[in-house]
Amino acid sequence: NKKLNKHIFNHTIKIKVMNFKRYKQNLRVVTVDGDTYVQSYSTLVAKVEGSKLIQLGYWSVTTQKHINYAARELNLELVK
Repeated sequence: NKKLNKHIFNHTIKIKVMNFKRYKQNLRVVTVDGDTYVQSYSTLVAKVEGSKLIQLGYWSVTTQKHINYAARELNLELVK
């Protein structure tokens, strides 16, 4: 887990990053100011909302594998 503080336009944004066991290089969970997302490569592809993982659009086969894996690992219901 990594914690970062970014200063953008005199506003501090708190960022927390968690990597998964699989897809270590390209898949992570990113929490930005309290909102939690799944990031595949450099794109935010899903958002955690309670016990659900809300998919943010339609993605390539590889990215969809990332999203499905993240939902299973986080024990969240995937909503497409």
